[in-house]
Amino acid sequence: MEHLTGTRIRREATPATVNLRRCKLVVIKGAQRGTEFVIAGDVFRVGKAPDANDLVLGDETVSRVHFEIMRDAKGYLVRDLKSTNGTFLDGAEVKEAYLRAGSVIAAGSCELKFTPFEERIEILPSEKEQLGEMVGKSPAMREIFGLVEKIAPTDATVLIEGETGTGKDMIARTLHLLSPRGEAPFIVVDCGAVAGTLIESELFGHEKGAFTGAVAARQGAFELASGGTVFLDELGELSLDLQPKLLRVLEQRELRRVGGTKTIKVDLRVIAATRKDLRSEVEKGKFREDLYFRLNVVPITAPPLRERREDIPLLIDHMLTKLAPSNGTSALSETTRAALMAHDWPGNVRELRNVIERALALGADPGMLVAPLGDGGNNRGAQLRDGIEFEPGVSFRDTKEKWTELFERRYLTWLIKRADGNISKAARDADMDRKYLHKLLRKYGITGGGDDEDN
Repeated sequence: MEHLTGTRIRREATPATVNLRRCKLVVIKGAQRGTEFVIAGDVFRVGKAPDANDLVLGDETVSRVHFEIMRDAKGYLVRDLKSTNGTFLDGAEVKEAYLRAGSVIAAGSCELKFTPFEERIEILPSEKEQLGEMVGKSPAMREIFGLVEKIAPTDATVLIEGETGTGKDMIARTLHLLSPRGEAPFIVVDCGAVAGTLIESELFGHEKGAFTGAVAARQGAFELASGGTVFLDELGELSLDLQPKLLRVLEQRELRRVGGTKTIKVDLRVIAATRKDLRSEVEKGKFREDLYFRLNVVPITAPPLRERREDIPLLIDHMLTKLAPSNGTSALSETTRAALMAHDWPGNVRELRNVIERALALGADPGMLVAPLGDGGNNRGAQLRDGIEFEPGVSFRDTKEKWTELFERRYLTWLIKRADGNISKAARDADMDRKYLHKLLRKYGITGGGDDEDN
């Protein structure tokens, strides 16, 4: 299967291009002379055993599993696997050494030439306005559609970055569905939602008795996803002590369960997503550089909804068709659509969906839930729009909850905007506990710029 490594996307070019650094082995001596093998995956094993190698050499002087080639941040490393006759690189016996262009590897009476090459692929914006569950006609989204269509058939590791609610999970799911693994499992792990003490077991599984409460052996996400795709959401939250274990899975496609000694092989594709800038996290020492290199094979940035406003009508109609098929797309007035178009959507597509879904459930006008906030949020107060209507048959409790949510959403949006995104300042202005403010902001998908104030 095709594999992409060290991918670079030049977004300023028209069309965008993806440069794929790949390599191959060419048999230059032996019974299979002239045969070429493209190195796929991060570990490529060579030997005479059909069931244990990626490249099988039918030569009795070659060991069952003779050597392997492993890709890491520095390049391609050849490693002898305790072969009977040894592994030779350019005439010298080696235990392990980095390969160069044109290097010749000898195993028994066979010789193989290592040849790197680069393939350039143009990424044309897709002509589609929907791909999988993703909807959009903006240039940014059609470029993502084009990229997804190109890389979905491969096993390339993908890193999706973007704000909360931009649809990173939909990009990941579409990559999986359009791949040859589409019928196999798609396992999601939210690294930010699982308690730190449990995330290792969630990813790698555990053996019986590995820790208190481990009453039976359990498969982790990587085992469950074998043959398919594992989606690591909010990977930036993964602790530093677990990052080397994840790196091992990515490099060697093998793992050990918590409390176990057996090495388990897994065949899977890894897609990761984060709302953090992982390059910045690397510079701060909060994320391993070698892991970032391994993940950032094909980078995709999901654009915020405020930068693709032309997609809002399509998204509204798509959501209405799914959520209220009986009403069709005519359920919203032009005034309501204009209000939805004018909103800044700090919670992005997720916030839009939540507003539509809540409005349909309550029988309310979604335009009411995103009404403009006066003079841009700089006024000393923010008022709910007049004309509140009550609905017969809806209890006092449900009615109060509806308008409490409306008040909280609009007040918090105004508060954060007034504090220029500074959460600590906003908490002080509102005389609120900062942790509670964080909780409310997460509830409504509202993002702040951080806790540091300008001096």
